[in-house]
Amino acid sequence: MSHEMIALFMFSMMMILLFTGQRVFGAIGAVGAISAILLWGTGGADIGFSAAVKLMNWYPLLTLPLFILMGYVLSESKIADDLYKMFHVWMGPIHGGLAIGTILLMVLVSAMNGLSVAGMAIGATIALPELLRRGYDKVMVTGVIQAGSSLGILVPPSVVLVLYAMIARQPVGQLWLAGVFPGLMMAALFIFYVAVRCRLQPELGPVLPPEERNVPMAEKLRLLRAGILPIGIFVSMMVPFVNGWTSLVESSAIGAGAAMLAATFKGRMTKIVFENSVRQTLGISCMFMWIILAALGFGAVFDGLGAVKAIEGLFIGQWGLSPWTILILMQLSFLVMGTFLDDTAMLVIVAPLYVPLVGALGFDLIWYGVLYTITTQIAYMTPPFGYNLFLMRAMAPPEIGLRDIYRSIVPFVGVMIFALALVMLFPEIALWLPDYVYAR
Repeated sequence: MSHEMIALFMFSMMMILLFTGQRVFGAIGAVGAISAILLWGTGGADIGFSAAVKLMNWYPLLTLPLFILMGYVLSESKIADDLYKMFHVWMGPIHGGLAIGTILLMVLVSAMNGLSVAGMAIGATIALPELLRRGYDKVMVTGVIQAGSSLGILVPPSVVLVLYAMIARQPVGQLWLAGVFPGLMMAALFIFYVAVRCRLQPELGPVLPPEERNVPMAEKLRLLRAGILPIGIFVSMMVPFVNGWTSLVESSAIGAGAAMLAATFKGRMTKIVFENSVRQTLGISCMFMWIILAALGFGAVFDGLGAVKAIEGLFIGQWGLSPWTILILMQLSFLVMGTFLDDTAMLVIVAPLYVPLVGALGFDLIWYGVLYTITTQIAYMTPPFGYNLFLMRAMAPPEIGLRDIYRSIVPFVGVMIFALALVMLFPEIALWLPDYVYAR
């Protein structure tokens, strides 16, 4: 059997296992391990061992549990709730102000946690009921929360970019910095869309009634101080790293420590909060470590087969496709896969082929990591089986149906495709900040 047929067979088996509902790391790891033993005998077992050693020796991986712990401490201690109260008071007097404040809330939650599900949970449980109670259009605000929560996998500290960094063998710090401007740009585009639409159709986002707007300045300042606390935690973590005073791991430790101190200072670090934060951090961290381990083993088998060279020869040599055509086809495949797979599964399935091919085509792998993440955000919201669509359906109140959820994402997906095109046309949007910081 040719190497190309072996690679195709491995992909087919992996997809079949995933469709049967097996865990991602189990399906990928099993196919990789069995293929290695069948191809190279008992010596193939060393591939999994080598992958485990490589994983344990990857020092930046320590950032993963530390940043996840920071996010769960801020969420479980309700410090994130203070952010919404701040935006509620300060943004309420303008049309669409609470929806704009919700997007800003999502950006800050993303900077705390690095997972889209955290932003979705906070937006659906805190912001959505308030927006509906104040007469906001249910379709628009449902889209706001889904689009805003997707920023969690792009704005640092993105857990998805950590996974990409390990598989693509790229520096986590550069990838996180590369996600800053595209993430902020996308948030700004969301805000611009909401502001313009509510300006043209004020009934979609009414202002707060006078009795709620007339809050004493002392109360406004108190809420401002409470809401600024999470921002201060993020600044205390990122400024030393950007200036080169601390390493990435040291900055993640500062963030986790600052979050725990903030929760303690506000009297919210109870035994239940601590236990829930640690337990959830352990669960998420172990899940990602198993996925990375399986991906490294699976990728090593592909390297041994030479499948990447075969695909490169097919696309460029036989079909004569240009590098940009191949890149666009890759992005389209992510959109298709995103209708039935989550981000980690998509990356692990295609990374052994896509990442080396992108490098062989002459594209920057840091830049491509941002493209992959934005495309994943779009796939999260693409019917019929987009990940965020079903999260929203599970968390939304009864008056919001599945049809409303599907309608809500149309304009925001358009905005995200526009942002993706901008980053593809102007790579400096993603690459300027990491180049500037690391050049120092």
